[in-house]
Amino acid sequence: MKKILQIWIGKNLPLVHVKFDKGVKKIFADLVIHPIKRRLARLYVLVLQKFFGLVVIGITGSAGKTTTKEMIVSVLKKVDETVWSKDNIDPIFNIPTTILRCTPKTKYLVLEMGVEYPHEMDFYLWLVRPSIGVVTNIFPTHTLFFGDEKGVFKEKSKLVKNTNVAILNSDDKYLYSLKDKLEANIIWFKKNEDPILQNKNTARAIAEVLGVEKSIINAGLVDYQNPKHRLSLIEHKSGAFIFDDTYNSNPGAFIKTLNYFSKLAGKNNKIAVVGDMLELGKEEVNEHRKIANELNKLNFKKVFGVGKLVKYVTNETFNNPLDLLPHIKPYLKKGNYIFIKGSRSIGLDKLVDKLLL
Repeated sequence: MKKILQIWIGKNLPLVHVKFDKGVKKIFADLVIHPIKRRLARLYVLVLQKFFGLVVIGITGSAGKTTTKEMIVSVLKKVDETVWSKDNIDPIFNIPTTILRCTPKTKYLVLEMGVEYPHEMDFYLWLVRPSIGVVTNIFPTHTLFFGDEKGVFKEKSKLVKNTNVAILNSDDKYLYSLKDKLEANIIWFKKNEDPILQNKNTARAIAEVLGVEKSIINAGLVDYQNPKHRLSLIEHKSGAFIFDDTYNSNPGAFIKTLNYFSKLAGKNNKIAVVGDMLELGKEEVNEHRKIANELNKLNFKKVFGVGKLVKYVTNETFNNPLDLLPHIKPYLKKGNYIFIKGSRSIGLDKLVDKLLL
């Protein structure tokens, strides 16, 4: 029975995505609507690639996927009809829906291929084979399911083992190890201490592979609008600056972003609001302690925490992000830079929204 279910819902799709305890409507969607949609999308994208010249770009990595996707879309929209995956939807459902939004006139299809469980990339590649694969970086994300960074690398690297062109971060030791192991043509980009600049480097590399003129690339990157709750430095009406990166969090990205923020803040007072980093498995305590060490090194004036694991980062902890409001408001004044970051389900985005009212 399990084998039949696996075949029907989609090759290699982890069965965790089929919910039998969420009501009749959800069960019907998981067992009927989504499997049919996946097969339609799979056939449709093959036709578009073979007969209409559709170029498919797949983007994965532990951080920077969405920003890179939005940047390259900002460029490609200036060249020809472009369709791309929208935010806040699980790629398991997002990718088929996005494919079905294409028309025969669509030239570029840009897909964000984030993975949380083993074999999800195999499932995506069953749905569609991108001609260009991008891996931004490898950090310890979802190690509760992947075990460690090597497990993360094993899953994400499947993308570029199945593409004609692989666009990779030359400063990532895992990705650099693919140097002589891929049949794909490899285009390298370098990391940058400024994650926005690094993502621009990545988007530029994709555009150059596609033969986009330099002037169009520059114009597209100038027009790019940063997605909400991602690497956003906001000047508050009080004169304080709030750094909002509350969409998601993992250890590698956290430390990189923290150092970037520290450079932006300069000699001003630095305050942090840290949310739990989730799905880290046996490494969760150790990774939160590393964040504590980094905050100490960077001389933060005050550190607040939201969640259960942040007790390994600070003594000032709260269960609900909105309970923090009266404690953070006194720091809303000129000369203060406030860093806010944590896993999405912790809800720190709600705190940011309230602070900006």
